[in-house]
Amino acid sequence: MSEGLFQKLPLPDGGTVRQPVGLYIDGQWIKSREVLETVDPATEEVITKVYLAGTEEVDLAVKAARNAFKNWRKVHGSERGSLLMKLADAAEKHIDTLSAIEAMDSGKPKDSNARGDVEGTIALLRYCAGWADKIYGSVIPTGSEKLAYSKRLPIGVCGQIVPWNYPLNMAGWKIAPALAAGNCIIIKSAETTPLSLLYFAQLVDKVGFPKGVVNIISGLGKVAGSHIASHPGIDKIAFTGSTEIGSTIQKLASSNLKTVTLECGGKSPFIVFEDADIEQAVKWAAVGIVFNSGQICTGNSRIYVQEKVYEKFLEKFKDHVLADYKLGSPFDESTVVGPVVNKVQYDRVLHYINVGKNEGARVVLGNEQNPSKKGYFIHPVIFADCHQGMTIVKDEIFGPVVAVSKFTTEDEVLEKANDSIYGLAAMCFTQNLERAHRVSDELETGMVFINSAENSDIQAPFGGVKMSGIGSELGAPGIETYTHLKTVHLNLSNKL
Repeated sequence: MSEGLFQKLPLPDGGTVRQPVGLYIDGQWIKSREVLETVDPATEEVITKVYLAGTEEVDLAVKAARNAFKNWRKVHGSERGSLLMKLADAAEKHIDTLSAIEAMDSGKPKDSNARGDVEGTIALLRYCAGWADKIYGSVIPTGSEKLAYSKRLPIGVCGQIVPWNYPLNMAGWKIAPALAAGNCIIIKSAETTPLSLLYFAQLVDKVGFPKGVVNIISGLGKVAGSHIASHPGIDKIAFTGSTEIGSTIQKLASSNLKTVTLECGGKSPFIVFEDADIEQAVKWAAVGIVFNSGQICTGNSRIYVQEKVYEKFLEKFKDHVLADYKLGSPFDESTVVGPVVNKVQYDRVLHYINVGKNEGARVVLGNEQNPSKKGYFIHPVIFADCHQGMTIVKDEIFGPVVAVSKFTTEDEVLEKANDSIYGLAAMCFTQNLERAHRVSDELETGMVFINSAENSDIQAPFGGVKMSGIGSELGAPGIETYTHLKTVHLNLSNKL
């Protein structure tokens, strides 16, 4: 064990973990000059300190990745797939530890939330492993004297920056397809939640990925993140986070015209028509805005209910959240809602709650007290009688806060739903399938969920339009985004 690069940490459930705190670069754990504390949001206590990558360490990672890419790009897809399968198996063996670290570092309830995130990461590793030897181009018919064909090749060295709301899961969305396609990566965790990804790096090392293929670092966005985005030795950037930072990333990436994938903010409309199954709509609405403490980019934070069932929906929504969404410690088996991730987010969400009250929204739920004297716990808040001009209807709050409005006609609700700078997801509840498909065509979003919410699938593309991002992750497009097309023209006649 390298001195100072690993720490034996106690877990809130009584276990302990050998936690890496260094930087994983070129198959080695190294230190840097700067460290940062990571804090348990349920207790406000410091968990540990991790080493932060500066520009020098990013340069080392890029150099390692570029050297590794010379050989990794030639490794057969079946071999890459085998390594990804081994990584999935290793993660599965460590699922309890990964779930506990994720719960401690991010505040996710361990059993009802964090474990599912780790399971999703494992499933995606296996899904992408299956793709690794099935990435191909096409033959283009051009006549008898010429053969033209295209090939899908790895882009090269990919810089990846992940958010704090799904620390390991979002990392998996980037790591798995990039490696399956034959790229090398430098991935930076969110500065708030670095621990689960660092632990995962041990598994990468254990299963035998060649040195330099996977480099995992902690670092500040304004230092390491900016340097990754602008680095001339990096060929592609994949970023998940706020729209504001995504815009900055895109500008920095223009330094050498990197390929860019951005998955940014959202303000997803959730439409309930009067013929909807109200009981089911209520359950899905709660999942979509209360789960993960509302820290979900696709969270249905704007709910539009047709006037005939408006009050009925509100009453059932309130009762359901109160009954089924217990707020408490992430390590309590009965907890469904944990704390928000840190003090900054806690203050931000409370600010928006006060703004909603001051702007005249009716508080249906949200005056309950914090059950703990410590921790960044926020009870779910349901605002009613909201209108389009309200701040809580326009801004992405990223907490367990929802703004409910009523509507009369289909045209009216479509206009309201599309009245946003964001276009990530939308939800439509109706038993009229003709209407469901018609409305889904009119909604200006990258994804539409009909009679459901937040049940995306690793086999289906995930991405948005407008200020919600560029490109897609998951599914076949999630693999293709880590490749570039090369077209070959073969003159069969050898004549001009």
